[in-house]
Amino acid sequence: MIEELWMLFDIAISALLGFAIGLERKIRMKEAGIRTHTIVCVGSALMMIISMHAFGPNSDTARVAAQIVTGIGFLGAGIIVFKKHEVRGLTTAAGIWATAGVGMAAGASMYILAVGSTLILILSQCIFRLKIFKSKKTFSVNIRFIQENGANMKIKQIFGVDRFNHLIIERKGDMIIYSATLNTEKELSSNKLNEIITSNTFIYSIERCDND
Repeated sequence: MIEELWMLFDIAISALLGFAIGLERKIRMKEAGIRTHTIVCVGSALMMIISMHAFGPNSDTARVAAQIVTGIGFLGAGIIVFKKHEVRGLTTAAGIWATAGVGMAAGASMYILAVGSTLILILSQCIFRLKIFKSKKTFSVNIRFIQENGANMKIKQIFGVDRFNHLIIERKGDMIIYSATLNTEKELSSNKLNEIITSNTFIYSIERCDND
């Protein structure tokens, strides 16, 4: 009984570590938060303990532990989605996979490794959120306007771009209508877009196509 109580202590440690990792994810408002990471960490620790103590001395105890990695891989695959030409949930899936490793370390009573790995995971998530590590985000905009007096050059200047990604030119009577798509690094609010249309009468419409 005393031995099993020590096993429960390992489970409790894994729950705290999973909670800490999940808390950081919840603050970032990610798909998997406190409950998911805590359960993954506790479950991994439990399976690790079972693999070490529940079978006979002649059994291959590493088999159960090895299947944890495979099982968590399936769980992570369910989080990853492909949406609007972007892969989403990849970091969260990798975090869950790493959290399982923390749980396995706690289940094996490797406390220094488990706690140290948890701190490294949380610090890594925070550090890599810094601006210097972020790739530039672009916003797709569809715009229709009358081509007059260098209007296309003015459009490029307003949105800070040097070219249109997609351009359709059509004639309506004496007017030349441009339907263009461009990617800009400027995050424009609805009020700002309204100001652009109001101050530039040659613009028919602007449609912002957010990628997130």
